[in-house]
Amino acid sequence: MLDPIVSGSLFDRTLIYVTGKGGVGKTTVAAALGVAAAARGKRTIVCEVAEQDTISRAFAKAGVSQEREARLADDLYAITVDPQAALEEWLGRQVGGSALKILTRSQAFNYFVAAAPGAKEMITIAKVWELAQLERWDRAGRTYDLVIVDAPASGHGVAMLKTPSTFGDIAKVGPIQRQAYKVRDMLADPARAGYVAVALPEELPVNETIELQDKVRDAVGLDLDAIVVNGVWPERLAADGALKAVRALAEDGGPSSAPAAAVVAEERARAQKAQVRRLRRGARSPVLTLPYLFQSEVGLDDYRELGERLARKL
Repeated sequence: MLDPIVSGSLFDRTLIYVTGKGGVGKTTVAAALGVAAAARGKRTIVCEVAEQDTISRAFAKAGVSQEREARLADDLYAITVDPQAALEEWLGRQVGGSALKILTRSQAFNYFVAAAPGAKEMITIAKVWELAQLERWDRAGRTYDLVIVDAPASGHGVAMLKTPSTFGDIAKVGPIQRQAYKVRDMLADPARAGYVAVALPEELPVNETIELQDKVRDAVGLDLDAIVVNGVWPERLAADGALKAVRALAEDGGPSSAPAAAVVAEERARAQKAQVRRLRRGARSPVLTLPYLFQSEVGLDDYRELGERLARKL
């Protein structure tokens, strides 16, 4: 059965937040969406947060590094957010000059930032917001049509979405509250922000993704726009009687034979298909699938192919 077509387009948003259980391939999906958006003329930046160092590995040949907006291709950029550098950049806009130097060099201040619950998450998501603005903190900064966030694993990723509201309520007044509420408002605006969950076709990731729907809604008041199931194996023995015939060959050839390997692969594909069906029954948003990539390294061409598969349905 074909994947359902999603009405509207995520690429019309300002921000796409990609999250999910750890190890499900969030970076692959974020990168694929970035390549697809750039191909449609959107100046796009793929933004890695929480010091994950996965986008930088995925695009190692392109020279992605912390706080450097590296160009990957036409209209496509990537950055790894450094919370400390982002904090200093924001403070520079608030206080500037010698006061900024004194503050950022203060050991007590640095201890406070490290210890304050959610401080790094707040400034990180604020930096994501800043990347999406027509006027950057650094007025010489490049502007983007779309920011795609390769977010942390779902628990941490949802917590990061909540920090602007929490910090704004605590601050009561002043620049911290104003900044926090600006970020909160963008994250809760369905015209500007979209949310994509990534899963694997396995029991635990499917369970967590079904639960993630309510957690995202609780954090920002919005539903997921799509769920992408990564690493789906192809069914090669779907024809009537095909699996039975190959299983008979496997019994003759032994457990290390090519037919035996084909049987194992087919059984895995069928088990995955059952999990995708279960996810679709529990999902409130469209469930899309991406194939398993058997090559050891994934490059821009692979992301382009995966991105086009998604773009046709988004």
